[in-house]
Amino acid sequence: MKEKEIIFTDSSKLITESLVRAGADVFIGYPITPANLLYAYGERRFPIFFAAPDEITTLQWMSGFAVTGHLPVTATSFPGYALMIESVNMAYMMELPMVIVLIQRLGPATGTATCGAQGDLNVVNGTLSGGYPLPCLSMSTVSDCWELPQKALQMAADLRTPVVLLSSKEEVMTYRSIDMGALAEIQPVKRKAFSVKEPYLPYAPAENLVPEFRPVTQDEHQVRITASTHDQTGIIQNTTPAALGNTARLARKIRKNLDHYLYYDYDRQEGAKTLLITYGITTQAAIDAIRDYRESGKKASLLVMKTLLPVHSKYYEICNDYDHIIIAEENLEGELRKIMFGQADSPRVSGVNKIGQMIEPGEIIKALEDHE
Repeated sequence: MKEKEIIFTDSSKLITESLVRAGADVFIGYPITPANLLYAYGERRFPIFFAAPDEITTLQWMSGFAVTGHLPVTATSFPGYALMIESVNMAYMMELPMVIVLIQRLGPATGTATCGAQGDLNVVNGTLSGGYPLPCLSMSTVSDCWELPQKALQMAADLRTPVVLLSSKEEVMTYRSIDMGALAEIQPVKRKAFSVKEPYLPYAPAENLVPEFRPVTQDEHQVRITASTHDQTGIIQNTTPAALGNTARLARKIRKNLDHYLYYDYDRQEGAKTLLITYGITTQAAIDAIRDYRESGKKASLLVMKTLLPVHSKYYEICNDYDHIIIAEENLEGELRKIMFGQADSPRVSGVNKIGQMIEPGEIIKALEDHE
């Protein structure tokens, strides 16, 4: 890894390899385009691999492995993710670590499996009943496809939560020359060791609001795991104050610790009044657009969001420095734009949107010029 080594590959292999090196030890999946390359490579690389009969079973089996101390992974696209949603809620309530690699394709419904998109952010944002935050990271570059999977797995293990790792068809299926020697070393995730105390309460939060984890396979302490509303003992309590307080903690633990998992690139230009925001596959077009726009003597800054959900307050701090905000994303009406700034139109916030084709730098430049 220290010497220059040029290989010709796609990012699906980088993502899979990174997860394995980071310590993910189980892959369970049902093949679906365009996520099937991760499925195929995962069968060869993960210590444990299971071909599930469907996506519902996939998440159920992942939950079973998670309660025994494993770090499971799957890869899917929107039709499969839609089937997983109930079980994602279950894993979230049980506080089970896992990573779901979601490869976006053109929808709605089955849409076009061989056409990419950035259309699943609203689905991820609304996955959990009650509006609880489900962590979501988005890969935007080749190095992201190598580094962010490890960070997603670490977040899942640290916070005891499912984490969605967002990508798109073009990102994972496009072959390119990659210098493996230029990529960072992937460090195995570190899981907090259990500190012995009596009695053990399976959902008693530590200082960071995350309960210490004990696998059901150990015989030193009784472990209760449930997806129903429960208190710190893991016993179903319906709507008692203790149970409702424990349920509210699920959201607080994500937000309280989000600073440690905030990833973004901010290319600030002094004197710029317009900020271009993007993520995922549109990042490359945005980088080219900003470069060409600046070469013409004009000013604009660029923010590439990698930690997408929940939306961190740092992004709003950055936005406050600009008169105009443009969000470029490959979907119909601007999913990130509406998540961040609401449904109402604003003269300060606009978007560059497209379906069925990737956004081109020229389309972004035109939007920048419209705000001069």
